[in-house]
Amino acid sequence: MSGAQHAGPPPFLLIDAGNSRIKWALVAADGARLHAGAANHDDAPDAHGGRDFTDWSGLPMPCGAWISNVAGATVAQRIDAALDAHWPGLARTVIRSAQQQCGVTNGYTTPDSLGSDRWAGMIGARAAFPDEPLLIATFGTATTLEALRADGTFVGGLIAPGWTLMMRSLGEHTAQLPVLDAHNASGLASAKQERDAAPLFANDTKRSIAAGCALAQAGLVERAWAELQQAWDMPVRLVVSGGAAAQAAAALKVPHTRHDALVLAGLALIAAQSVAQP
Repeated sequence: MSGAQHAGPPPFLLIDAGNSRIKWALVAADGARLHAGAANHDDAPDAHGGRDFTDWSGLPMPCGAWISNVAGATVAQRIDAALDAHWPGLARTVIRSAQQQCGVTNGYTTPDSLGSDRWAGMIGARAAFPDEPLLIATFGTATTLEALRADGTFVGGLIAPGWTLMMRSLGEHTAQLPVLDAHNASGLASAKQERDAAPLFANDTKRSIAAGCALAQAGLVERAWAELQQAWDMPVRLVVSGGAAAQAAAALKVPHTRHDALVLAGLALIAAQSVAQP
């Protein structure tokens, strides 16, 4: 179905498929967000046995879909099926990291091996904070760090297990520790102790795991941020994003800026560039 009409040029459909969730946005050519949504990969199946991550009925037909998918072939098939069900034949672009795009230069030894989500996220961050040196910390299934110079050069990054993955690994690989995830650990990492002169230390097992893993995330980021500022001899803006950003950022003791849609913002710029320069 073609959906509702939209005044002006057709919008862009942007899809960010991460390891845990799919996020999407319908964005006008001028960058205004018209509609958005998200779903977990493990959401309950629909009536047909599939997992339709969104209902696009009634939306204006986009000029195309721009997709960042780091979740693999099964999720790619799910996205294609949803697109075919709503807009058969819609043009779609699965983005890949490049040597240079939208003002960002890729410093990876093999540029196309960089994850498309990290690439789009850097493009989004560069546009949000132009001409600033950045350290971008994304707290998802994995925690990733990207060091971006003020001229847009990506010099390299770090990858570590994310907050939830750390907690789950402890529960799955030890005999007496519980398995925690982001849902049942919510609020534990930053909760204050009732009576203790050292509130850093928790007095029950679940809180010890949640807070310990959150502090591990924060410690990694703070160390990287301090060393990057020392190496570049200038202030560096720390930008945090991702599904676990609230828990990890609560443990940070350094200045930081929250941005929750870096990948979608980057996809919008990639889409606009590709339409302007086919």
